[in-house]
Amino acid sequence: MKKTTITLALIAAGLVATPVMAQETKPDNWVGGYGMYYSTDAGKPQPAAQIDDGFGIGAEAGFRFDENWAARISASYLDLDGANGGNGESGPLVGVDAMYFFNDDLFYVFGGLYYENLDDNYQMLGYGLGKQWAVSDKFKVITELAAYRDFSESYYDVSAKLGLSYTFGASTQSTYNAPAPVVAAPADADKDGVVDSLDRCPGTPMGSPVDEMGCDADKDGDGVINSKDQCPNTPAGTEVDGKGCAIEPDSDNDGVVDSKDMCPNTPAGDEVHPNGCTIFTDEKVSIEVRILFANNSAVIEDTRDPQIVELAQFLSRYGKTKAVIEGHSSAPGADAYNKDLSLRRANALKAVLVKEYGIDMARLSSVGYGEERLLDTANTKEAHHINRRIEVKVSETISVPKK
Repeated sequence: MKKTTITLALIAAGLVATPVMAQETKPDNWVGGYGMYYSTDAGKPQPAAQIDDGFGIGAEAGFRFDENWAARISASYLDLDGANGGNGESGPLVGVDAMYFFNDDLFYVFGGLYYENLDDNYQMLGYGLGKQWAVSDKFKVITELAAYRDFSESYYDVSAKLGLSYTFGASTQSTYNAPAPVVAAPADADKDGVVDSLDRCPGTPMGSPVDEMGCDADKDGDGVINSKDQCPNTPAGTEVDGKGCAIEPDSDNDGVVDSKDMCPNTPAGDEVHPNGCTIFTDEKVSIEVRILFANNSAVIEDTRDPQIVELAQFLSRYGKTKAVIEGHSSAPGADAYNKDLSLRRANALKAVLVKEYGIDMARLSSVGYGEERLLDTANTKEAHHINRRIEVKVSETISVPKK
């Protein structure tokens, strides 16, 4: 970048002025090349339905209109593999985008129209986000993620791009501002910040706080300026309010002075009554736990599972709560057996809470629902795994300090 410095010295009556140079940088344009990973929608009609994914190469050219807005054209050639041993396809992908760059080129978003030919023609809407990472004044690394929606069948493709761009067209304009005239500062003999023409107390000691008339701003030194001080002769060291008058101490800082505070040690942050005592409010606390089991098993393999630890801590903290432990099974198997298996699962967690965490057994109850409350009714391995579980739900309304 070219920098120009012009110095004009004017010597007249002992004054020197230097012009000020300002610079403005116009937005730049770019060209670039890239490689890309491209994946098609599995639902596209033949022949694209047999295409899996693949890679491509391409080139783009961008034109910046201002700091934020730009336009771009791009052309790519895709070489995609065939799915399940089928034949692959190759062809062009051409697009025109509008782009918006966020401040300082943090990242950009784009959207535009694309044409694709993979043995069949597709007109698509493309959109996504990316970032240009500057590695020098002229070169930037391009990273981008995009999605494409087919207008006729609503199929979606996706791509990821990595490339390198070269910027050009940026220019710097220099303007020169006329030097500001040198004006003599108004006189301030006592250096209090108030000029002599407005200073009614011209002999104020240096460093003393003054009001707008140049006079002592706080005569009694209580931190309240004279114009707002309703008690201008407060003894030194006395704690005062916003009016400059002495206030009573408030040891726990709850807003109630000690002489009226019936709860002098209120915890910091608590909202208080006029007598200084904490205001309590009702709050509902709750916890839910879900633990899964292996097939045909009622064994809890990890008794230190974070969910079990959190449940035990909750029950310990809120000692009046009672928990109902619900056991469940998957659909396969006889109803009676599943009922018994789900109850054994609930009792297994109950035993862990009592023996390892010291929870009172009287606060715990268990029930087995068998296959009555399936979370997933599908006859799949995944559905059966989700249904083999125990669930615990506990809630209680407690009184907590209002903040």
